[in-house]
Amino acid sequence: MRSYRFLIMSVALIGLSIHAAAQTPDSAQKFFKQAQKKFAQGDFASASEDYSRAIEISSRLDSPKRGEMVTLKSRNQLDADDSTGNIRVIDPFTAKAYAGRGVTKIRQGFLDDAMSDFNAALRIDPRLAMAYVDRGVIYRTKGQLDDACADFDRAILINPKQFEAYTNRADVRLERHNAEGALQDIDRALALEPSSAETHSLRGYALMAQKETGPALDSFNRALEINPHLASAYHGRGNAQFQLGAFEKALADFTRAIELNPDLAYAYMNRGLILMLKGEDAAAQKDFDKCLILKPEIKADLTNRIAKAKEVRTP
Repeated sequence: MRSYRFLIMSVALIGLSIHAAAQTPDSAQKFFKQAQKKFAQGDFASASEDYSRAIEISSRLDSPKRGEMVTLKSRNQLDADDSTGNIRVIDPFTAKAYAGRGVTKIRQGFLDDAMSDFNAALRIDPRLAMAYVDRGVIYRTKGQLDDACADFDRAILINPKQFEAYTNRADVRLERHNAEGALQDIDRALALEPSSAETHSLRGYALMAQKETGPALDSFNRALEINPHLASAYHGRGNAQFQLGAFEKALADFTRAIELNPDLAYAYMNRGLILMLKGEDAAAQKDFDKCLILKPEIKADLTNRIAKAKEVRTP
């Protein structure tokens, strides 16, 4: 059972050259580049501020009369005006600045603000495939699967080489129990980006859904060769080991997944089930309690699994 969403953002946007139009002010480009560097350093708040400055400098609210100087408003007023759709943009550079700021907002957990930025970017440049991917990520996070899939479809239509769109669409398809469709998208994504550990890990989950445990184990191993710190792959490999009856290996993988990401509710559940099978009920109960703190809505599922585990271990 999966315990998270993959949600691979098109953060390649951050590393792209600006391709600014001739009229893009040098100062706007400067703030954009500063934002890229700060994002790479993990300073998302400061990166967001620099993207805001780039947006402000490269934007205006009204067409100036001939010979009239354009006066820029404050960033707060600019953002407020933009939310009503009244902003007029000098050049498409601003769309990338909005999209860049949107990614920083996602990283900070401000999903509604990020959504507004991606909407603004797409009003300016309706063919900005990366913005569709990242907006789709937000829809996916909110559980709006139809909207998410529509955005991933649009990104692929615009740019068939947008591997993040295939991976995220595969995750939605897997959520909808369409493992075959998910694998088709995963194969496309891996053809474009064979070194994506997250995509190899997702392939493992899709194969598990088709009860192909051995090939799934290979996919999780490949993901961990690429990225030894990928919690999702340890959790997935633990699931595969569990299915194969390799309980000690599964226990080690679930523990490692929890070390890397203490918020993986299902890793606690699965580790607890193994501990229960081993007769370590007190330790198992601690894991079950933690699981329910993180994800209380799965209490009924957990209760059923505990009952089955007790039946299996009964002499």
